[in-house]
Amino acid sequence: MNINEKAEYAAQLKREGRCNCCQAVTAVLADETHLSQEQLMKLASGFAVGMGNMEATCGSLIGAAMVAGMKTDGAGTVRFTRALSERFSQLCGAVTCKDLKGKGKPGVFCPCDECVKNAVLAYGEIFGVK
Repeated sequence: MNINEKAEYAAQLKREGRCNCCQAVTAVLADETHLSQEQLMKLASGFAVGMGNMEATCGSLIGAAMVAGMKTDGAGTVRFTRALSERFSQLCGAVTCKDLKGKGKPGVFCPCDECVKNAVLAYGEIFGVK
């Protein structure tokens, strides 16, 4: 599966309610780590609705950062996470769940399935995954 197909599949997983945003991203990027999808789904389970339902950093972005940590074996991960955050913000317009959902404003700024898709695409761009 190429990165675009992974991004679409992650969005589908989220739309179908099969996992939260963070889980959707980690599940489709499992092959970038030495962990199984099942292990990643467990690790990512608490990062829904902006990290534990606090409307903070989007779970999709957290999932991409988690995979980046595995990909880099922890070396330079902060730099990659910053690049992921910047690209994600360009694609989605914000990085916090609260802002992405348009809290205090009419309508949703960026729907969850789009955030999931964009997090996978941002990961692909930063790490050169085709």
